[in-house]
Amino acid sequence: ATHVSDEALATVIGLAAHEVPGVVGMAPTSLGEGIRRILGVSQADEGVEIARSGDGREHADVELHVVVAYGVNIPVVAESVVQRVRYAARHYAGVEVDEVKVHVAGVSRD
Repeated sequence: ATHVSDEALATVIGLAAHEVPGVVGMAPTSLGEGIRRILGVSQADEGVEIARSGDGREHADVELHVVVAYGVNIPVVAESVVQRVRYAARHYAGVEVDEVKVHVAGVSRD
């Protein structure tokens, strides 16, 4: 059996979220460093928190911290993130994502 590490899964999920129109980037999960910093694609995994569940660890709950573009419909973008993340995790990592929480950490003015 193949085991996909949390780090690899977080990268897959972070990159998938980045692909959603209206998402500018991810924000650090440790908001101690403030949301002034928008993570680039290379650090996409830093905006993702994963909690594994299930016996074979093939299920996970996910929390994402995203920054969206000003003017987008935030609920619609968040729902797109949920769908994209679920698909990517299943398709690329073989992991079923049960719960997805999308935290909109900021809105980009640029």
